[in-house]
Amino acid sequence: MPKALVTGAAGFIGFHLCRRLSAEGFEVVGLDAMTDYYDVSLKQARLDLLQGPDFSFVQGRVEEPGLLMRLFSEQRFDLVFHLAAQAGVRHSIEVPRDYLDSNIVGSFELLEAARAYPPRHLLLASTSSAYGANTEMPYRETMRADHQMSFYAATKKATEAMAHSYAHLFALPTTMFRFFTVYGPWGRPDMALFKFTRAILNGDPIDVYNFGDMKRDFTYIDNLVEALWRLAGPPPPPDGKSFCAEDSLSPVAPWRIVNIGNSQPVQLTDFIAAIEAATGRSADRNLIPMQPGDVPATWADTMLLTRLAGPITPIPVDKGVQCFVDWYREYYDC
Repeated sequence: MPKALVTGAAGFIGFHLCRRLSAEGFEVVGLDAMTDYYDVSLKQARLDLLQGPDFSFVQGRVEEPGLLMRLFSEQRFDLVFHLAAQAGVRHSIEVPRDYLDSNIVGSFELLEAARAYPPRHLLLASTSSAYGANTEMPYRETMRADHQMSFYAATKKATEAMAHSYAHLFALPTTMFRFFTVYGPWGRPDMALFKFTRAILNGDPIDVYNFGDMKRDFTYIDNLVEALWRLAGPPPPPDGKSFCAEDSLSPVAPWRIVNIGNSQPVQLTDFIAAIEAATGRSADRNLIPMQPGDVPATWADTMLLTRLAGPITPIPVDKGVQCFVDWYREYYDC
């Protein structure tokens, strides 16, 4: 039975990915620190659903010296999905050291373990925030991304660079994913969909940044997990020969970046309207300015994703939002 490691296994994306890997016949080892950045009981509920003969859980921080090295030496993974990170653009302004420890030191520990015990394919999560101040859209993987707008984004961009150096020096086949506003059932409470749904159902006002003039490339969780599964197959080649003009393959390492998005940006006001329709209630909007570190729009060019993984039919936003609201009402019995 092939074996996969998923760091951040109790998180939103990690949970869904672990379920998919188990369904595909993998023995899955999940690692998570179970921090209190948001409700730990939600993380535990996800873990409870993962329990089974083909899933084992290790609680610990990726930045803990030696933890990942021991895990890699004992398990010898075929695939490694590194999703563990301190998330949140705004939170990174308040407690930047958490991002330094988890996102940079933790990724270093992972890369050192992979160097010693190489998996067949190393897959690491990055973010659309890495595109930073770029205004040309849609965002393409081959664009320069040098002007990050938040410390969170800076740590993820640094992880990309660190992973490239290890891929070059130690021939580690590595794929970096830039995620675009992932949403769906079992999502994170600090994300807009979760916060808006909770507030609307409770009759509370919602904070709408930049007075509603924002666009996001919302990506439904099932679409993202399908992309991760397909891209986990053939790793980047070591010869540096790109197969198409859109390829982000490094000329000196088996390393590339792939956008995972919907390629259909949605106006924030339309997203809120979808939540109103799904809940059957109107939102009381509190219009406020843009927050520090945020960007007004994101939009993924997914041509490379399609070339590598084949077409993935996107879940429409109204359907995806309805699925989340249905889950929310069932989970919280409201």
